[in-house]
Amino acid sequence: MFGMKKTPLSEKRRKLFGTDGVRDEANRGNMTPELALRLAQGYVASLRKKNPSSEGLTLCIGEDTRRSSNMLAAASAAGAMSAGAEVLSLGVIPSPGVSHMIRSLGSSGGIMVSASHNSWEYNGIKLFSATGEKLSDVEELGVEEEMSGEASLLAYREEIGTRKTLDLRNSSYFQAFQASLEELPLFERPLVVDCAHGAASALLEGSLAAAGRKDIFCMGKEPRGMNINEKAGVMDMAPLARKVRELGGSCGMAFDGDADRVLFLDSRGRQINGDIMLWVLGRWMGKNNPSGAGVVATVMSNLALEEHLQEAKIPLYRCPVGDRYVLAKMKETGASLGGEQSGHLIALPHFVSGDGPRGGFLFLRACAELGEDLDTLVDRFASYPQHLENIRVADKEAALQSPELEEKRQCHEKILAPHGRVFIRPSGTEPLIRILVECKDEKLIPRVVEDLKACILRSGGGKT
Repeated sequence: MFGMKKTPLSEKRRKLFGTDGVRDEANRGNMTPELALRLAQGYVASLRKKNPSSEGLTLCIGEDTRRSSNMLAAASAAGAMSAGAEVLSLGVIPSPGVSHMIRSLGSSGGIMVSASHNSWEYNGIKLFSATGEKLSDVEELGVEEEMSGEASLLAYREEIGTRKTLDLRNSSYFQAFQASLEELPLFERPLVVDCAHGAASALLEGSLAAAGRKDIFCMGKEPRGMNINEKAGVMDMAPLARKVRELGGSCGMAFDGDADRVLFLDSRGRQINGDIMLWVLGRWMGKNNPSGAGVVATVMSNLALEEHLQEAKIPLYRCPVGDRYVLAKMKETGASLGGEQSGHLIALPHFVSGDGPRGGFLFLRACAELGEDLDTLVDRFASYPQHLENIRVADKEAALQSPELEEKRQCHEKILAPHGRVFIRPSGTEPLIRILVECKDEKLIPRVVEDLKACILRSGGGKT
């Protein structure tokens, strides 16, 4: 209609993208070859729209080890080439490797085919900018707009792109990975690393062989397409704990399927999560770089992290869940370190998206230089008890906008303060409302969880 204004992208909501790209069961819903092809076309079109004078667009495309990744990477490459972009195929590579290679090669952007920590039957697509960063919400909306537009996204004749395959073993990411590994001191007792049968498997094995490191034992390194994250990596750390005990190891390090997360176990099998790593790295990086001493963590990070960083006179800044939001807050505040309790770590200028292997190596280096005993970290950090409840509902919006829920949240926060809190958020990819209740007095948590859960089920049309 005449006179109607077009709604700015900043005021629209994404329909396809979730917290970390697009994700679904492979060959179902939003994760088909047709969707991957169209998504790549839309991404190339959005890049051209952003910079109309750009010529010779190039995209780096990587994938993890799940069965459907090769199919979806091929479809993504076809979509990018059909829209006129040159494709640099990286093959199986960690997600942070795609980010690194984009910056190293001066590419226009990149695509990673992976569903991260999800089981093998799922897959996903993550988009990266020319700086190696995850796209912002507005940029993802721009891609969706191009995908749904009526204009043809196809290149013609000599404008059609081509594809080249790069050898990861001769890449700058392999060299950076190798350099991070070589900075580690030798371990008197072995370090045990679980690659989750994922994207870091071949990379780590090749690096260990090249470095001649006999003090590091690698497991979860036999990807078969349908075993990624299965009883392995950050999703199930019991096998890693058993191996650490069997070998008398110093500690265990675990990745997820695309190696953008890392978690540790001490020699007693206790988990050292992202909050504890941020505490150690924050002090170490603050010592070496006082001007960038701030730390960014998400709303899910433990209150104990706030207390410890406050004691060290290091500011903590909070942001929404997702490593791209962590990076945005780091840029805003000038912090050089950020991460999530789940194990995403970003350390500037080393890497601009979650990098499990290099983040883990950096943490071990920090522990060595600070003289930290990994077996005492869990006790000394003393996390506040937390309970995370996932509640399935029919209508997330109705549940979140309930006046009763807000009233109850405020009431419980007053009771728990100053040594507790309540946090409620929707899942970015599933019909779930997540409740996090944290309190120094663990006995108070169950009643708060049950009260909030009942309210959400009433307002959101869920089942008890």
